Amino acid sequence: MRGKLDISAYLVLGPENVAGRSVGDVVAAAVSEGFTCIQVRSKVCSARELMACADEAARSIARCGASESVALLIDDRLDVALAAREAGVKVDGVHVGQSDIPVEVCRRFLGESGIVGLSARPDEMLEYVKTADVSCVDYFGVGPLHQTATKPDCGLDESGNVIVKTLSEIEALVAASPVPIVVGGGVKRDDLAALGKTGAAGFFVVSAVCAADDPARAAAELVSAWRAAQGSRA
Repeated sequence: MRGKLDISAYLVLGPENVAGRSVGDVVAAAVSEGFTCIQVRSKVCSARELMACADEAARSIARCGASESVALLIDDRLDVALAAREAGVKVDGVHVGQSDIPVEVCRRFLGESGIVGLSARPDEMLEYVKTADVSCVDYFGVGPLHQTATKPDCGLDESGNVIVKTLSEIEALVAASPVPIVVGGGVKRDDLAALGKTGAAGFFVVSAVCAADDPARAAAELVSAWRAAQGSRA
């Protein structure tokens, strides 16, 4: 899966995000409309509950016939990713932050075929992508583009201030980064035309799909807008 990684349309979700629906149903809606990467993330689930969410997501991806093209990642919890794999769940990797388990450890336990994504603090991201050893990293997650209630700590600097990323800053990050960049944090459909011009490899969303009245329709509109943005760059 690592060699096929596609982060162009990337959904992040957990049971607290899906507005009373099942994680599996929302994953199926997104994947069926063209989403290419799924990250299971929850700050309220126990390890076993997170494993169950990953299993539900993996089954939905499989029902869509996309197990070999849509990556399933778990946020932060390398232990859960490994335990889920041991239980037979097709988990492809993890996404971690600078203060989580080091990417070198993730790579060691996931193997060369596993996917490792990394977020860095927004106030030092540019310097980080220029200087860090990214040999263990497959992509960077960058944000927020806007302040977001879904993850209110997203984009905080050391003083607790939210730092949003401008399009020009994202363009500079893309130019400096040796690995692809996916951008999120309050992203909406109307952002994608401009975001597509930065050279970012993709966008990630939570509420734009999970909180929508019709997740499948919302997913389809986002994917269509992103593809149109990419086509305009050609």
